[in-house]
Amino acid sequence: MSAPGPDEPLPEPFAQLLADYERHLVAERDLTPHTVRAYLADVAGLLGHAARRGATDPTDLDLRSLRSWLARQQSQGLSRSTLARRATAARVLTAWLARTGRTPGDVGASLGSPRPHRTLPAVLRADEAEAMARSAVADVADVDGVASPVGLRDAALLELLYATGIRVGELVGLDVDDLDRDRDLVRVLGKGRKERSVPYGRPAAAALRDWLTRGRPALAVPGSGAALFLGARGARLDQRAVRTVVHRQAATVPGAPDIGPHGLRHSAATHLLEGGADLRSVQEILGHSSLATTQRYTHVTTERLRRAYQQAHPRA
Repeated sequence: MSAPGPDEPLPEPFAQLLADYERHLVAERDLTPHTVRAYLADVAGLLGHAARRGATDPTDLDLRSLRSWLARQQSQGLSRSTLARRATAARVLTAWLARTGRTPGDVGASLGSPRPHRTLPAVLRADEAEAMARSAVADVADVDGVASPVGLRDAALLELLYATGIRVGELVGLDVDDLDRDRDLVRVLGKGRKERSVPYGRPAAAALRDWLTRGRPALAVPGSGAALFLGARGARLDQRAVRTVVHRQAATVPGAPDIGPHGLRHSAATHLLEGGADLRSVQEILGHSSLATTQRYTHVTTERLRRAYQQAHPRA
């Protein structure tokens, strides 16, 4: 059999392997659809590269094939973060192959990868975040001065995003019953299906109350189900719509950076630390599995302290 070109189908053993791997990712690892698609795309690229080098089944995969796959992509100018993600995908695959007896050993265990540049998105100052929230509240009324259901929704989701620092995917997955309105807590299902409870403050509580009593009933339809946030047609709100809302409201604040939901999450984390919250508490609120991830935010607050010192201290 001749080696397949870049767009040619995989050899049958590799195609079957990819189907089995997809079932493993979905049924056993319980990954999100987005993560499954990313892993499958990376693994399909790796298997296609190996096939073009003459491999026909999993036992033909070796460390040299993995390294040449990454090197080829590096020569195409892919970013360090993309290369690091694909190296991770390769290691996850080879570990699964070894664990399930498809290969005699884990050939990817020693595969290195470039360390991605860890950059944090721009964050709002606390006064900018407050101005953004005020702008959303001002937009609640329509041209006739009547509260708009969509305006009430947008104000509520912005307040909740900033109050809790939850991810946009976590936000759109919320149901009405995930709110504990007596204790001002929201139950969040995060990465790896890990559940956590996150507190929110009085502004978010007021905005959510207005949305649930005056906004959501106006948009709800028989098929809305239990979704907390609804689109204009009554379906569960999607992530793209949330991003549009955040970008639009950020643009109303003079001098504020253009941020999306991820930037609002980083803003919340930064303001928590600046306000004196300890790292462990912020880690739990954000749902980080590693404290090292949360520690990145200390770099932001340290830089702000340094700038304030240099501007204010007479002997800076």
